[in-house]
Amino acid sequence: MIGVMVTFRLGEKFDEQKVRKIAEGARGKFEGMAGLRSKAFTFDAGRKVAMNFYVWDSEEAARAFFTEELVQRVTGLYGVGPEVEFVEVAGVVENGGAKKSSI
Repeated sequence: MIGVMVTFRLGEKFDEQKVRKIAEGARGKFEGMAGLRSKAFTFDAGRKVAMNFYVWDSEEAARAFFTEELVQRVTGLYGVGPEVEFVEVAGVVENGGAKKSSI
């Protein structure tokens, strides 16, 4: 498994409601996506950072998703370019079924 951390350092462009709106609008695009085990939309208001964390079945699936076109599209959504980091996933704990988040 491969994890991908996509970090947006928003600085003065940070807007919690905008980040929540982006997450809610994008949710459906990821539900049932082949090769994607999970995705979390997160933010840290104090640091003015938004981070999305993905867990993929394979590195190939992850790298195929993160194209230059995608990077350009999310740059437009968030107003800043992302930092994209690929990491090995040593293990995952999954508790219970899928619940709708308030985001």
